[in-house]
Amino acid sequence: MYIFLVMTFSLIVAAGMFLQQPMFGMPAKGERKKRMQQSPHYKNGSFRNLSPTPNFTNGANFFTVLRDFFRAHPNRVPPVPLPAVKPNFKSLSGNKNYLIWFGHSSIFLSLNGMNILIDPVFSSLIGPLNTGMKAFPGTDIIHPGELPEIDYLLITHDHWDHLDYETVIALKNKTKKVLTGLGTGAHLEYWGFPQQDIVEGDWEETLVTEKGLKISAWYARHFSGRGTKRNANLWLAFIIETPEMKIYHGADSGFDSHYQKAGEKFGSFDLAILENGQYNLNWQYIHMMPEEVIQAGEALGAKHILPVHWGKFALSHHPWDEPIRRLTRAATGKQVSLIIPKIGEVVALDAPEGKTREDWWDNI
Repeated sequence: MYIFLVMTFSLIVAAGMFLQQPMFGMPAKGERKKRMQQSPHYKNGSFRNLSPTPNFTNGANFFTVLRDFFRAHPNRVPPVPLPAVKPNFKSLSGNKNYLIWFGHSSIFLSLNGMNILIDPVFSSLIGPLNTGMKAFPGTDIIHPGELPEIDYLLITHDHWDHLDYETVIALKNKTKKVLTGLGTGAHLEYWGFPQQDIVEGDWEETLVTEKGLKISAWYARHFSGRGTKRNANLWLAFIIETPEMKIYHGADSGFDSHYQKAGEKFGSFDLAILENGQYNLNWQYIHMMPEEVIQAGEALGAKHILPVHWGKFALSHHPWDEPIRRLTRAATGKQVSLIIPKIGEVVALDAPEGKTREDWWDNI
């Protein structure tokens, strides 16, 4: 019994020391915490989704999901390196409006001379233990130091595959402003970002209005957390508006009424960047199925959909290319067009093309 108690105590101490590493961030305190508590979406110490959103569905729990993860489809990872294009930002400096997808949910936007970077993850391994979260071969094509100066760094929530410690540390000295949800700024301030350069917001709040650019926080149906506590900080989507176009970045989100709500409030969107991957029926309320992505795009009145949250990490059980194949089938006969570039490929937003004609994933 004595040996068991000693071992248990040692494990608790070791776990506590592990969780103290800088990459886990810092909980909100002081005035930041007070502002969070004033949010109508914050109750009993955590944020809540608009609709009831259980962690797991279909009778699943943490242990059954973990078991299934190790029984996942053998084609979860591509058999060969994915095709990618390494962008030359110096040659793009004169381009007015364009977009680059770097795999998963990492998006670079250039709008009227303003550089916007969303959820950048340029590390080849993600997560606190770097286990089972290795980037697909061929997808590590850029280092943060190669990016131009960032006017706005947008962080949708603090999960490891969206807020990557190593990446944001490398971007710190070239980032002017950070926009994120309530509470998440505590991590960034702890990591050395100046407090005055961090803008935190609640759903439906406008975060930026300047130089013909407006960025607002919007609803998402998901959750947050880097350590042992869930939902301590707010997760959100972004709506980006210029005089020429409106872009919806949906972040991680299950399907819900907030897509219809955005379509009704803002009118049709020129582009909807929507998650399409890492889904599973056991957690169907926090990630959309590919068929729901089309429904979300229709509710938004989107002219084009760019699917993200696929193509770089295997965080669910499905084959790596299943999301894009199901999505293209679901889009057949629909009014919305799909933009599916290769990783690193430049998409001109003034005249975006429809679905990539070569269907590059067919050659993998």
